[in-house]
Amino acid sequence: MQYAETYRQKLTTAEEAVKVIQPGDWVDYSFTANHPVALDRALAARMAAEPDLTNLNFRGGIALWPPAVTQLPDAADRITWNSWHVSGIERRLFPQGIGYYHILRYSEMPRYYRENIRHVNVAMFQVAPMDAFGNFNFGLTPSHLRAICDVADTIIVEVNRNMPYVHGGHDMSVHVDEVSMIVEADSPIGQLPSGAPSDVDTAVAKLILPEIPNGACLQLGIGGMPNAVGALIAQSDLKDLGVHSEMYVDAFVDIAMAGKITGKYKSLDHGRQVFTFAAGTQKLYDYMNNNPAIMGAPVDYVNDTSVIAQLDNFISINNTVEVDLFGQVASETAGTRHISGAGGQLDFVLGAYRSKGGKSFICCSSTVKNKKDGTVKSRITPTLTPGGIVTATRANIQYLVTEYGMVNLKGTTTWQRAEAIISVAHPDFRDELIAEAEKMHIWRRSNKR
Repeated sequence: MQYAETYRQKLTTAEEAVKVIQPGDWVDYSFTANHPVALDRALAARMAAEPDLTNLNFRGGIALWPPAVTQLPDAADRITWNSWHVSGIERRLFPQGIGYYHILRYSEMPRYYRENIRHVNVAMFQVAPMDAFGNFNFGLTPSHLRAICDVADTIIVEVNRNMPYVHGGHDMSVHVDEVSMIVEADSPIGQLPSGAPSDVDTAVAKLILPEIPNGACLQLGIGGMPNAVGALIAQSDLKDLGVHSEMYVDAFVDIAMAGKITGKYKSLDHGRQVFTFAAGTQKLYDYMNNNPAIMGAPVDYVNDTSVIAQLDNFISINNTVEVDLFGQVASETAGTRHISGAGGQLDFVLGAYRSKGGKSFICCSSTVKNKKDGTVKSRITPTLTPGGIVTATRANIQYLVTEYGMVNLKGTTTWQRAEAIISVAHPDFRDELIAEAEKMHIWRRSNKR
């Protein structure tokens, strides 16, 4: 077909492709496992040889490896890395003056590109090999890549045979006719191991498991606690579960392989596991590759609260950094120290509550230990640490879960809420929290201590 010839004409080396980038350009690396590898290295090498190639602005998110351009010795003077959602790798860029957070409501990202950002100089990211019809599948990140392509002057695809081909609903590919240059580089796909759940993770998971009915539709967030819930579900007697999740993680593979996922009762995308980006181990990538049970879709569909609300018995499980006695949920920062990002937490909290039989769970360990001096701090605080960012407002939180219990905060007044939240705090901090609640006039004398 003519597409093979078009492919051949546009095929080039990474070193040649990055010559299109000019000082002052905005360069989009897309997201997580789709970040470019060969192109990134080639650009870093060019920058090392050309000191005048400066003032470059990058967009990416949840980096699974350090982008080469951020490792240049003078990176702080020559680039900015703008992250849609922060990984541990990107977090370390912030105090160096290299990295900054792209403030967002994740469900709105495609619209941000098309209506607010409106212009990208160069987009370059990894894709699966071209199909017979000239399409490059976005693989693990349908999230917002189509929107990036719609506003990019130059699109450079890094074709990787290791990128899973993922079936989808829409906005899952870019056509060879739209692509400016093609680079071939078969790098290993970046992985995000979840790690073994802690005792606290398991304790929280055991509290949530009885709240999940047969036929429920699941959303799991990033981190040990959601994965611990997934592990328990895989070992449980639950059946006919569905998946509609912002992030697709290893736990879903375990649940599916245990025969628990059928999507039988999903009113939308019946029988299919829906996601907008995926990151995990090779086990996950092998399972997703060309699997008709998997459905990728852009984030403005997956995280749309009206879509989530149509899925009965929707169960949303997410982590947080800090919760105060008013029920404000801070999942992005610890004070002014940036930890993560807003992501889709609020959308899933809202959507799950609108779902018939739906429930949203915000989870955290009751305490956190300072790695430098070993001091222990309560994650439940009278008010959020100064500078803390509210991710889910006090009006939206439903279930709060720590290893000390689970409370439903819907329908509570301030004194009921303070009593309930303190009841799941670490016992060593409860008296202090009660004293602070009294000062703020949200503790009633008849409350249980």
